[in-house]
Amino acid sequence: MDDWLRACGRDELADGEFAIVELDDTLIAVYRVGEAFFAIEDVCTHDGGELAGGRLCGYELECPRHASRFDLRSGKVLGPPALTDTRVFPVRLSDDAVYVRDDRWDD
Repeated sequence: MDDWLRACGRDELADGEFAIVELDDTLIAVYRVGEAFFAIEDVCTHDGGELAGGRLCGYELECPRHASRFDLRSGKVLGPPALTDTRVFPVRLSDDAVYVRDDRWDD
């Protein structure tokens, strides 16, 4: 199953910037860090608030509401008050675009 969704053009995001896309009723924040792109669910597992727009330091994204921190590469929680990891999504670069998809249902 090849259900990739175009998130943005490669050149649309500068280092540290993000774009929000919706995939199957899930908001995903696509971040550029250097030349790499990462896709993380735009939900803090602490209280359900948005993660996008929080302070980004390297691969560490801080929730703008209560300062929980998450690793963009893995979704792992790095600092409280969140205790549960958030989801990440596969990213594919093709032509001049960035694509994401939800592999949750793939075998």
